[in-house]
Amino acid sequence: MKKAFITGITGQDGSYLAELLLAKGYEVHGHIRRASTFNTSRIDYLYLDPHESGTKLFLHYGDLSDGGQLTNLIYSIQPDEIYHLGAQSHVRVSFDMPEYTGDITGLGTTRILEAIRRSGVKARFYQASSSEMFGGLNAPQNENTPFRPRSPYAAAKLYAHWMTVNYREGYNIFASTGILFNHESPRRGQTFVTRKITHALAEILAGKQQKLYLGNLSARRDWGYAPEYVEAMWKILQLDKPSDYVIGTGETHSVEEFLHEAFAYAGVEWKEHVIIDQRYFRPTEVDLLVADSRRAQKELGWNPRITFHDLVRIMVDADMEAVGLKPIGEGRELLSGKGFNPCDSALCSITFKGME
Repeated sequence: MKKAFITGITGQDGSYLAELLLAKGYEVHGHIRRASTFNTSRIDYLYLDPHESGTKLFLHYGDLSDGGQLTNLIYSIQPDEIYHLGAQSHVRVSFDMPEYTGDITGLGTTRILEAIRRSGVKARFYQASSSEMFGGLNAPQNENTPFRPRSPYAAAKLYAHWMTVNYREGYNIFASTGILFNHESPRRGQTFVTRKITHALAEILAGKQQKLYLGNLSARRDWGYAPEYVEAMWKILQLDKPSDYVIGTGETHSVEEFLHEAFAYAGVEWKEHVIIDQRYFRPTEVDLLVADSRRAQKELGWNPRITFHDLVRIMVDADMEAVGLKPIGEGRELLSGKGFNPCDSALCSITFKGME
């Protein structure tokens, strides 16, 4: 039985990745931060008391700022694969907390790489790099596109990315990166623009909210479906040699297009509810991101199945259901028709069976 260690297991990607690995028979260890409130809702239905027989998911308290604890934990677990997804991952917040973002998002990666090097554990390492590192230039962007970070978050991710490459080349560690473009789902945090839109729409339909405050509607992104992207992470660590891969759909849409698509699907006029608020604009903006993921398609055999239009419907349906409304239903039908489990709730009692 393979062992995997996941930082950021309570996040969107971490929860989907845990499901995928458990479905493949892994023993999964997750790294979580201690908090006075429950912060494990996305993985609660996967968790069993470790005293019960057959338990394959174990959670460990820790912090990406504590290198010594990370070293001890990795040495104790002896994982075969490490998926480093934990970070301060909100781009706009990184302008307000640049030092913290650099410490956790940037140096956090170095601490794990050092833990691997110092402990001598022969684990394969995956670094969650970001399309934000490109800064919106030279679209479409691939593995050879120059980087130009335009936020503290992007700069921290770029540092982490190059440290991963350096540890691969300098210490012969199996260290790979996935340069993932935007990927969303009903488990996306509500402060991220896509989920902010679909959640607000559901609240408006339920009569609980009237206005939605947004920033720049012109920024264009390459949006995909998160469960497909965690499959790409797993595929990257199954290769014979470590490397770097761009993961995305190759299709780009503006925030306004996402907004229009979501509200039109529910039969609501978005302009009657949306107010532009300058506080949500970034000091420096990334105008255009679109992936050229031909290398991943060729070497990983990875191709996205959920389109932009599918994604919007999936998220709207899930948020309508979450507020007690009957979903329109196309989102669930799309998931079922393309081989996905249509149950996509943080409290879902059915384990995601992977995408074999």
